[in-house]
Amino acid sequence: MPIPIIKPVFGKEEEQVVLEIMKSGQITRGKWTIKFKEAFKDFTNTAYCHTVCSGTTALYIGLKALGISSKEDIVIVPAMSFMATIDAVILAGGTPVVIDIDESYTMDVNFLQEAVEKYNPKVVIPVHLYGQTADMDRINQICQPRNIIVFEDSAQAHGAKYKNKPAGSLGDLAAFSFYASKNVAMGEGGAITTNNPNIDEKISNWIEFGDHPALNVRITEFQAGVGYWQLQKLPHTNKVRKKYAYMYNEEFKDLPGLILPKEYPQREHVWHIYTLRHPKRNKIVEKLIEHGIGARIYYEYTLHELRNAEHLPCEFAEAVKNEIFAIPVHAALKEEEVAYIIDTMKKIVRSV
Repeated sequence: MPIPIIKPVFGKEEEQVVLEIMKSGQITRGKWTIKFKEAFKDFTNTAYCHTVCSGTTALYIGLKALGISSKEDIVIVPAMSFMATIDAVILAGGTPVVIDIDESYTMDVNFLQEAVEKYNPKVVIPVHLYGQTADMDRINQICQPRNIIVFEDSAQAHGAKYKNKPAGSLGDLAAFSFYASKNVAMGEGGAITTNNPNIDEKISNWIEFGDHPALNVRITEFQAGVGYWQLQKLPHTNKVRKKYAYMYNEEFKDLPGLILPKEYPQREHVWHIYTLRHPKRNKIVEKLIEHGIGARIYYEYTLHELRNAEHLPCEFAEAVKNEIFAIPVHAALKEEEVAYIIDTMKKIVRSV
């Protein structure tokens, strides 16, 4: 069987909780929704957590809660991310401005300084891409004196840390995704976390029916129950991912033309995606797929090109998009599959 690029790990706990919820008849707004919400709040070391139906929704609701509504509301985003990062800004009514990334594939703080001075943004969205956080101290140092809100896109960073602080607690608020491919997988789902009571109240106004017009963006009990057990298993599954990523780094370090992912000091990487770069990326990916290895490109686009957005020079991201690709690193991999991936990668890279 082909080795998939991503595969969630489910066990008896997830099976049992789904059956329990079915038998109870309480399939929404029940004990598991509360239990997961409280567990995720504790996990991210935040005071407030709201669960929603997707990561994109988390970004959108967060931006609306921050008052993003017109073209004059500038939001800075990095050039490399899934399209939801920029789409949420556009859907909220704001104007995205795209800046380049550095070798961690996260927001280049040197360009952020320039963009802040030029555009006077209302919000900055650092994306913790592939499982590693952005340089949050420098981002906060640039934004805080100007009262610019820092909104973490933590969709790929469940369990990632910066200076031993968890993603989701590093800015003013954060958005998470629980899509099927994520380290915490519940099929669909998302969350918004914050330590700011004023932001929390504004988020509540968007998603809790009452005195304000609101949206029904709830998750079901099924999602919450599965998500709860996924969260309990996350330290183990992230440890497995890290083990495989380090094996790859050791085995691939001498392959010609191959650029390995760079893990920065004081940033605990959770290896949501294991990315490599090579000038002959397309040929390598084609051959890996022919050999039953689910290689994939994350991402073939930069956000400013994808949505024709205002941007500063993004030369590094524009080069990266032509070379970057990913191989399986998920916790469902077997040791023999990892050995096969390593052996096949070596043969293909040496032959292209």
